[in-house]
Amino acid sequence: MVEDGRMSPAVAALEIRGLAKRFERPAVDGLDLVVPAGEFYMLLGPNGAGKTTTLRLVTGLLRPDRGAISVFGIDALADPIGARRIMAWVSDEPMIYEKLTPLEYLDFVAGLWEIGADVAAARAAELLGWLGLAPHADERCERLSKGMRQKVALAGALVHEPRLIILDEPFTGLDAASSRVVKDVLRARVRAGCSVIMTTHILDVAERMADRIGVIANGKLIADGTLDGLREQAGSGHASLEDTFLALVAQDAKA
Repeated sequence: MVEDGRMSPAVAALEIRGLAKRFERPAVDGLDLVVPAGEFYMLLGPNGAGKTTTLRLVTGLLRPDRGAISVFGIDALADPIGARRIMAWVSDEPMIYEKLTPLEYLDFVAGLWEIGADVAAARAAELLGWLGLAPHADERCERLSKGMRQKVALAGALVHEPRLIILDEPFTGLDAASSRVVKDVLRARVRAGCSVIMTTHILDVAERMADRIGVIANGKLIADGTLDGLREQAGSGHASLEDTFLALVAQDAKA
């Protein structure tokens, strides 16, 4: 349902209940998380907290040991293809076919989603323009910098116009100018009604961009809310997100 160009928030973009995944030890441990539609949600946590594993479970790259995942009301475990059709995944390492040009890659991805040729061409031109890749549209991806390849990967993730965009450390290897472009594109998608879930270790970025923030430690969600709400939970004397984040993680470690 769309109201004034934005998705209705009645159904959550993502709902996770009791999610668990164990390797040598629990990586995700009974995680509960709800991300409302139309929101820019940052998932933060120390190294090894379970952030990337959580996102890989949501996108179907890993199978959980137990738990439930719903993407805009679609059971992602019972109907993984249906869930994938409305979401996109961008990892910290560009996952693209490097022998293709950006234009060829976008055409290939559009074909996988059975997007008509005319629509695919229009979307590719728009995305390449947004991301500053138009001058490199016909260069092989293997010759592009990591930052440009990361932008090609983002373009590929957006070509089917997903309702939920999931990004794991998308600014790794990007220079300041490229980071600004990616931020602007993500903000534009949220304004258009998309939901974004992103992990980052750059807390300044999280502080500026997030509508809400979740903090995960030892595979569990230990805090969730706006920055002001997290400050209240952390206690007085924590003005910045960095101070608040460190205080919350320290509190959890003592519990």
